[in-house]
This record gives sequence, structure tokens and C-alpha cells, in this order.
Amino acid sequence: MADAVIPNGVSPVVHGETGGNVEERPVVLKFGGTSVGKFAPEIAQICLSARRHSKIAVVCSARSGVSKAGGTTNRLLKAARDASRPSSNEYKDILSKLHQEHVEAATCISSQKIIQRYQADVAVEFDHLIQVLDSMPRTGVVDPQSEDRVVSVGEKLSSRLLAALLSDRGVPSRYIDLSDTIDFPVPDHLSQIFYRDLAASFGRLLSTHADTVPVVTGFFGRIPGGLVNSLGRGYSDLCAALVAVGLSARELQVWKEVDGVFTADPRKVPTARLLPTLTPHEAGELTFYGSEVIHNFTLQQCIPRIPIRIKNVLRPHSAGTIIQPDASKDVDPYKAMRPKRPTAVTVKQQITVVNVHSNLKVDSPSFLAHICHILATHSLAVDLFEKNECHVSLAVHSKSSLLSTTHGGENKYQIENKDLQDAVRELEEYGLVDVVHGMAILSLIGTGLKRSIGIAGKLFTALGENNINIEMISQGESVGFLRLDCWTDKSGDQGQVK
Repeated sequence: MADAVIPNGVSPVVHGETGGNVEERPVVLKFGGTSVGKFAPEIAQICLSARRHSKIAVVCSARSGVSKAGGTTNRLLKAARDASRPSSNEYKDILSKLHQEHVEAATCISSQKIIQRYQADVAVEFDHLIQVLDSMPRTGVVDPQSEDRVVSVGEKLSSRLLAALLSDRGVPSRYIDLSDTIDFPVPDHLSQIFYRDLAASFGRLLSTHADTVPVVTGFFGRIPGGLVNSLGRGYSDLCAALVAVGLSARELQVWKEVDGVFTADPRKVPTARLLPTLTPHEAGELTFYGSEVIHNFTLQQCIPRIPIRIKNVLRPHSAGTIIQPDASKDVDPYKAMRPKRPTAVTVKQQITVVNVHSNLKVDSPSFLAHICHILATHSLAVDLFEKNECHVSLAVHSKSSLLSTTHGGENKYQIENKDLQDAVRELEEYGLVDVVHGMAILSLIGTGLKRSIGIAGKLFTALGENNINIEMISQGESVGFLRLDCWTDKSGDQGQVK
């Protein structure tokens, strides 16, 4: 019997083994900052459609514009840093512009009464934010708790906008602020037990609003050491996952501006295909090695109980890509040896390779421990490493440039990142150090590739035919899974290996 087709990509109603009707379980919809900033009316229509088939809860990131650099969160962080500097008042101009932008965002709302209420709420948020920044010590340093109080305003503003817009469209909605809702002792180390308790707390809070659509801030707190400082910028996806777990959701939908996850970057590889399904392992590897899918820690909260679907705000009826546990863990070893296409190909650019040539034995545990400790001390994350008896190479990634070209020619570089400068200086105590710029990590990712004969040969042939030299090779694997990485001497163009 064919599956029923449900608008908006929501799965048809099924009855699980427990006998519970799945329709009663809500769907959690998480919208990113660009979507909220540019496509708020489309989001409202998506929520209207989804609500016809099941209960929903909505989680919002802070609004972004054309680029993340000009988004609300980055500008709030800039305002906080400026407010901490002696005799600087630039932060007031930043907040004034942000205030005006969020007031103007209400043009998509028809009801004057709802607009007035929304704009009054926005004014209250900015008045409070000004007080926070005005009272900040002028020491040049922003403590994590103050940073959280400032950054959380971004999610509050976007959630207020969407709650007002849904009300304008006739959907009973309620704004829910999670920025100061943790009602139990928080340990210094954020273990999985903490996240389990936090999800349960969110579930209790949101269950009290069963007759309305909760529109939830993607920022939660308070956490010792600060949320941004502890988790980085992926906290809103994690928040959505915890909300989904707390509500025992049927599905978590992460809405972006793309149809889902592709086999390669479709902007560079015209033949790239949309992947209808991914395993959690594949999704995690794709995210780490260059494709923005969803953070592995977010996956861990939902899987295996709650599938995660990635969908397009501009094409809501497209099914998207769903991440769920691999149903076929028992792979026939003979079938697995047959040639198989990789699930996806990724290229992670802006890779700098640090080579340490030592007279000491690299296999010594103490030697490797010292090398890793030096890099960790200087906040340098290692993506991959390769070693032999007296040599170790480490691939370091940074979104900003670590090296710059000197006047001596295009192949001569100088280190401009202070952390890397200090790390190289300390590493020189263990041997000769050289740094190679302009590298890329190209990865083949897929379940079932582990025993697929000939896949590595095809990769090497494709690289050779495009004059791309392989500097190093590494492999990561688990049951039935293979990731094959090549460090190439070009800051790889994915289109060259399509």
C-alpha cells in the first residue's frame, strides 16, 4: 500500500507498537535566522499548514539579513564588546539601528493592535538591553553571563515577531522565553544527565500551553560559564532538539533555505542530487567536514527516538532530507563488496597543515600528548592528523586566515594568527616545524563504503585527472561506515571532482 501524501512533508499518521496515536505527538519546527529575517510571512504560512495536521511548537533563531556577519547576534556581540571599552558609545548606535530594523519588521503584520503590542514589547527589550550595557564594567572584557544576557535578546525579538505574526494570521500563539528558565541545579560539567533533565523541564513548561502554538526562544539559560561560551553558536538547534525530546515530538523539522542535504555543493556540482535520507553518522560527518547539516550533539539528543527532517522555507511541499537511524545494520558482506557510490562528497577549505619533524620517536605517548596539549592551549582545533616514526602532520581549520602572503611571492607566507604563532614557537622545542597554507580536506562519506572495492581508486583517478596532488590520506570508520579523506594541495574546488 502506497504511503499517503501529506502536505508540508509531515509524515502520515501511523500507530506505533505502543498503541499510541502518533498524531497526538507534536511536530517541532525550528527556523533559522535568515529564514526569520527574510521570509517571515512564508514561515507563518508553513505553521498554518502544519497545524492542520498536528500540534506544533516553533523555535526561532535571531534574525539575520544577507549575511551572518550582519545578523542580529553578531551585532549584539559587537555592541557588548564596545560597551566594555572605556569611553566608547558606539554600542548605542548599534542598538538604535537594530531597534529600528525590528520595528520595521512588523510591516508584514496587518492588525494595528498587534503591531502596537509587538512594538511596545520590542521597546521594552531594548530599554532593558541599554541598561545592561550601560552598567557593564569598562574593563575591555565581557564576562560570559553578561554576554548571554545581551545575545539572548536576539532570539527574544525574533520569537516576539513570529508570535505576533501568527496571531495576526488567526493562530493562537504564545511567546515563550527560555533564557532564564532552568529551575534545577546546574552542574559545572554539562553531562547528558543535565540535558535529559533540561528537556524534561522544557516539556513541562510547554505542556501548559497545549491550546496555543508556543513560539520559543532558541536561547536557553542560565548556564554557569555562559551558553555561548560553553556551546558556541549552534545552541538554537540544540534548544529545538531539547524541546522536541521534552514534548516527545513526532518529528523535529529544521527549516533552511535549501531543499535538504545534497551529495555535493549544488552551486559547484550541477549534477548533485538531493539525499532523501541520511543516517546520524553520515549527517555528523558531513557537518564536521564542510556541509552545514546539523551539529552532531543536536543529533544525539533526538536520535533514535525522534527523526530530524531538513526542509526548505521556500519549497515547503518538498519532502526534504530526513535523518533517522539506519534500518539495515546487518549488511551482507558480499553485497557490500560491490562498487557503491558514496553518499556525499565534501570539501573543507582554509586548511593549514602544521608539520613537526622530530628526532624523538613520534609513537611515544608523551610526545603526542605534548603536541596536542600545545595546540589545545592555543585554541587550535585539529581536524585530522597523520604520523610516522619521526614526523607528525596536523590539519588546522579556521574561518579566518591564519597566514598571509608576503612580498616575496605567492608561495611565501607569514603567520598572522597570534595563537598559531605562539603554538609554532612552542612546537619548535620538539623539532623542525613548517606550516603549509592553502590546503583542503576532501572527504568521501557514506554507509556501506567500508567494503566497497575500487572506491579509493576512483577517487585518486578523479584527483589525478584534475591535476590535484594528494598530500596525505586518512580514514575513519565504524560498523559498515567509511570516511576517506585526502589533504590536497589546492584549496579544493568541489566541482573538480564531480
